Order: sequence, then C-alpha cells, then structure tokens
Amino acid sequence: MDTSFLLVVGASFIVAGFVKGVVGLGLPTVAMGTLSLVMAPLQAAALLIVPSMVTNLWQLAAGPGLRALLRRLWPMLAAVMAGTLAGGALLPKDGGAWPVVALGVALMLYALAGLFSLQLRVPARHEAWLGPVMGAATGLVTAATGVFVIPAVPYLQGLGLARDALIQALGLAFTVSTVALAASLALHGDFSLGAAGASAYALLPALAGMLAGQWLRGRISQQVFKRCFFVGLFALGLHSALKPWLA
Repeated sequence: MDTSFLLVVGASFIVAGFVKGVVGLGLPTVAMGTLSLVMAPLQAAALLIVPSMVTNLWQLAAGPGLRALLRRLWPMLAAVMAGTLAGGALLPKDGGAWPVVALGVALMLYALAGLFSLQLRVPARHEAWLGPVMGAATGLVTAATGVFVIPAVPYLQGLGLARDALIQALGLAFTVSTVALAASLALHGDFSLGAAGASAYALLPALAGMLAGQWLRGRISQQVFKRCFFVGLFALGLHSALKPWLA
C-alpha cells in the first residue's frame, strides 16, 4: 500500500466515522461515496468490511432487546443475506460504468429521503411479506453498490420502533449486510488477505472520526448537520451518477 492510497483511505474513513459519530449512521454510505471518486466500487466495498462490522457491532450492543428484534426481523435479515449472495453471483463482475451509476443513484435516493424527511408507515399486517421483499431488495442494492441503506433504513424507520430499538435494529441490519457483503466478495475472490489488511487499517481512522463526532454531537445542531450531510451526500451521488459522462 503506497502513501497516497493510505492517505485517501484514512481521510475518507475519518469523515465517514465523524458523520456516524454525530448522526448515528452513514459510515458505509459516506465511505463508498468518497472512495468511489478514486477507485472502483468493488474495491471500495472491500475496504468497508472491518470498519463497518466493528462500528455496527458497537451500535448493536448498545440496544435493549436484541432477542425480540431478531424474532421480529429475521425474515428480512435472511432475505438481505440471500439477496446479497444472489446479487453477487448474478450481477456482472466487470460491469463497466453501471456500478458507479447505480451507486450514485442509491446515494441520491437516500439523500432525498433524508432531506425531505420521507417517512414510511408499515402496518403490522404487512410485515410478514414486506420485510422479506425489502430485505431482498436491500441485498441486491448491497451487491451492486456496497451501500446497504436503501430500502432497509426507510423500512425500519416505518415500523414505529422506539428510538433505542430503532438504533439497535439499524445496527442489526447493517451487521447482517456487512457479513453478507464480505461473504459475497470472498466467494468471488474480491476480499483477499491484502484487502482484509487494508480494511483493518481503515478501522483506525473510522474510530477516530467516530469518537470526534460523538464528542461534537451535543455541541452542534443535529438538524443543521443532517441537512448539510444529506446535501453533500446528494452531490457525491450526482457526481457518481454522471461520472461516466464527465470522464
């Protein structure tokens, strides 16, 4: 790993960890958005594995009722795993420009949902079939882009969970998505020992950024920061979506 690579990865994960520290999510989304400016989405996704796993397990451990969440969400989580593995097997490995465009579109959709505070309402009677559908869709998006927030985050927000339970549910979904992404990459030879080492290196700046963000969380306006975050994310997504035509 040369110095320029280490600096780019370090800077990306400091920013991504900082955002997660302030708002409680966004590490893989921001990291994928920034890293895709200088590398292929598949390479960026491999770098996500260790930082995403550690920070999501940290978030998962902070909640009150893991067993109850698992009983409620396991059909969606199983579908996330299945969708990611199926997407990794079926989607073309050398897809040219389309993975970058797909990543850009996913980032823009997520940013727009955040900017306009779009909120789903999921009736309990529909969870049995809608959960697996949302999980499979999230898995396919994860396999294609390395981003696992669409449509999982809006769906989980629409379940009416209490704040602490929602944070834990997001941590649970992101942990499963990370495991599924790692398995998919490893099965197709894209998560080698060298990639694992680079991903482990990325954990240090991610944790540093996260601690800085947690320190700042109570000292700034959450609403203002979130708005700036989503505007910046939309700009990153737009750049990725247009990148093939800007080259």
